[in-house]
This record gives sequence, C-alpha cells and structure tokens, in this order.
Amino acid sequence: MAGAYDPRLPEVPEWLNKGDNAWQLTAATLVGLQSMPGLVILYASIVKKKWAVNSAFMALYAFAAVLLCWVLLCYKMAFGDELLPFWGKGGPAFDQGYLKSRAKIPKSKTMAPLFPMATLVYFQFTFAAITTILVAGSVLGRMNIKAWMAFVPLWLIFSYTVGAYSLWGGGFLYQWGVIDYSGGYVIHLSSGVAGFVAAYWVGPRPKADRERFPPNNVLLMLAGAGLLWMGWSGFNGGAPYAANLTSSIAVLNTNLSAATSLLVWTTLDVIFFGKPSVIGAIQGMVTGLAGVTPGAGLMQTWAAIIVGIVSGTAPWASMMILHKKSALLQKVDDTLAVFYTHAVAGLLGGIMTGLFAHPDLCELILPEPKTRGAFYGGNGGKQLLKQLAGAAFIAVWNLVSTTIILLAIRMFIPLRMAEEELGIGDDAAHGEEAYALWGDGEKFDATRHVQQFERDQEAAHPSYVHGARGVTIVL
Repeated sequence: MAGAYDPRLPEVPEWLNKGDNAWQLTAATLVGLQSMPGLVILYASIVKKKWAVNSAFMALYAFAAVLLCWVLLCYKMAFGDELLPFWGKGGPAFDQGYLKSRAKIPKSKTMAPLFPMATLVYFQFTFAAITTILVAGSVLGRMNIKAWMAFVPLWLIFSYTVGAYSLWGGGFLYQWGVIDYSGGYVIHLSSGVAGFVAAYWVGPRPKADRERFPPNNVLLMLAGAGLLWMGWSGFNGGAPYAANLTSSIAVLNTNLSAATSLLVWTTLDVIFFGKPSVIGAIQGMVTGLAGVTPGAGLMQTWAAIIVGIVSGTAPWASMMILHKKSALLQKVDDTLAVFYTHAVAGLLGGIMTGLFAHPDLCELILPEPKTRGAFYGGNGGKQLLKQLAGAAFIAVWNLVSTTIILLAIRMFIPLRMAEEELGIGDDAAHGEEAYALWGDGEKFDATRHVQQFERDQEAAHPSYVHGARGVTIVL
C-alpha cells in the first residue's frame, strides 16, 4: 500500500528538519563551488598565461588537502571541546555515530541545528577551504609549489582553526560577544593578513611580471567571478544553520552590498582613469561581499547599501592611493591584492557591524542579549570596541603564525621558485601549459609545419602557387 510504514526503512530522527538539512547542504555546495571551480577558474584566467596552470593547481590542491585535514583533525580543533580559550581539542570526525548525531555548536545558547553533524562538518569545511585558497592569491606567480603543499595543512592547523574556534566554536571572543556573522574576521581578515605576510616572506615576482601581468582570459575571469558572487548566497545564507528569517535577510543584503560596491568601484575608475575596468569591477564585487559578511544577517537593508558604498570606496583608495605612498606596501608584492580586497574590506565590515547591527535581528541569532550596534544606542559603543579588539587578535595571530610557519618550511623547502623557473612558468613548474593552440598539447612550430606543407603541395600539384597573405591555393 502506497505510503504505508516500511519497518525496513531507517527511522528518521525526530529532531531532523529536512528543509533545514536540504538548505544547509545546498549552501555548503554553493560555497564549495566558489572554490572549485570558481576560484580555480578565476585564478587561472586573471594571471599571465605562463602562470595559468600553476595558479589553478594551487587552488585545486588546497581544496583537496583541506578536506582531508579537516576530517582527520581540524574540524574538532575549530568546533570541538575546549583545549584552550582560543583552540579546541583536535581529533577525527569520521565516526558514523558522531556524524549521524544531531549537530551542535559548542557553548551556543541560541543555535540548535536541526540536521546531522555530517552536514555541519562539510559546511564548515567549505569555509576552511576557501580561506586557504584566498591566501594563495597573494603569492601567485612565484611560490614554490612544494612549499605551498606544505603550507596548506600547517596554516589550517595553526592559524585558521584558532580564529574559527575563538569566534564561532565557543572560544573567548564568541563568549565575549564579538560579532562575526559569517567570516569577515575568520575568513577575510585572516586570509588578507596571512596572504600579505606570505607575500613578504616569499618575495616579489620578477620585475617583468610586476610591471606587466595581464589576465590571459577576461571572459573566463568573469565566469569565475560569477561563481564567486552567486556562491555567496550560500556563504552568508547558510550561516544561521537554518532556512529562516535571518538567512533570507542575509542573502538579500549580501547581493545588494556586492552590487553597490561594484558600481562604486567602477564609478571611481571612470572618474580617475577615464574608463571602467573589468578587473576593477570584480575587485569591487569582492570587497562588497567581504565587507557585508561580518553582519549580513544582522543589519537592515539600507545599512547593507552603506556597507557597499564604504567597501567600494575605502579599499579602492587604499589600493590606488595609499599603496603608492607607502614604501612597505609597494615592497610587498600581493599578486591579487588580497590584503586590500579581503583584509581591509573584512575589517571595515566588522567595524560597520559594530555600528549597524540591529537589536531585533541580533536577538534572533546571537548569544548575548541586548546586542546592538552603536547606531542604536544602549551598549552599542561597547560592541564597537569589541569588534576592534576581535580584529586586532585575528590580525596579530595571523601575522605571527604565518611568519613562523613559513620560516619553518623555509628550513627544508625553498619558498620561492628558482629564477630560471620564474622566467618559464607553468612548463617549468608542472611540465604542462594552459593553452595548446595546435596539436594535442604539443608545442607547435607553425613556420616549420607551413614550409613542410608547401613542399608537399608542390610535389603533389605542379600547378600549386602561394596565395596572397599566406593563403594557400591549389589550382
């Protein structure tokens, strides 16, 4: 009989909400698509042709390596039982009993997800992966791929998990009431600072690459950026761990801030440089997304527009004006300007969350009662100070931990490719190239093959002549 109970089917737990579980898995997939293939495509196309394969592979490798490390050790370091006020006890997260149990957020007073631990483990992995891949954006075009392969698990263990536990996993910043709705500090500030530090220790690209580094495929670059933008609906929409009011507000605010920031950045490019830039538009999009992330579900929509305006203006000014006046900023070769588009934008977003977090929206999701931004009076001034203090901790931790990790790796593996390899690019680093215009991946000597073709034609057709402008005509 259709619809009758079948005792052979597994029992559905009473706590499981299929709608929440479906949305959380969808959100996790959207965030995963931001990295794979989103950032793989974006990195491959935004760099010089000779670095396309290397840049894509750095992102691809990080995505795979983070997943394995996450399940073996790092998930519980970020969301497990307390080891230190800023760190959880590491351990494997692959026991079936554990993964089938109801998800829980350590020390959370307001969040009780209605889906299994397996969903939460995977969702949080996608955030860890994209953060690590963002760091790669600062060192594209010269970092030794073997050093990068060592860096990824070490940075995940000793840097990312500290920020995640402190702000999301029940650590001291979470308990103190610092707001990071979906990763303005854990992801963007940390990746921007770590990327800047890594760029300093790895050293700059060759002079020729620094002076001229055009994207090899602008249209493909837009495709990668599009995946990044659309995936952000899962990024911020999945943060409440439910398909609820907060997730809906977050998705709208996220897209609105991104659009506003893109338009502001493009307008500034037109005013100061006379023409709009596709790369500039993408950078504006990213700063709008990073800027709104710390408070996407906690502020009103008009505030999200203000965040977009500030995110399109301040990072643009820091990149186009401040950078040219600072000897340190010019010395450090941050290939994709990750420091400006993520660290600066994430910091500004955290500060603006301390200003515009609405008390009614905060009450829906945050553990501390009466939390609000300074704009709404009450204890909002204290919240703003908490945001600044939280940002300082994340920035300093990433500066110190990233430095120690790279100096340790440098004792065994050169951080930088050899000069000869830097001149060649992908073929030296991987034995592969991004574009094979002739043949099946083989390098093609066009002149030699044309001359051979002409000799063959002359032998087969006595009346053969060469056409105008290289066009071959057989009479």
